[in-house]
Amino acid sequence: MDRLPNDLPMLVSAINFLLRDNEFDNLDQICFAFSQDRMELEQRLAKAGYHYDAQDKRFW
Repeated sequence: MDRLPNDLPMLVSAINFLLRDNEFDNLDQICFAFSQDRMELEQRLAKAGYHYDAQDKRFW
C-alpha cells in the first residue's frame, strides 16, 4: 500500500488491518510512514464517529 485511502470506512479498515497484522506497532508509525498528521487524522475520523483505542490498537 503506497497511500492511505480517502474513503473513511476504507481508511479505518486499512489502518486496523495494518495494526492487526503487525505491519506497524502503533498509529504514530502509520502516520509517519504515510505522512499524515495524527491529530488531523483522528479528528477527521472522530467526525465520522470513529475513535481510536490505543490499548486495543484499533479504530471503533
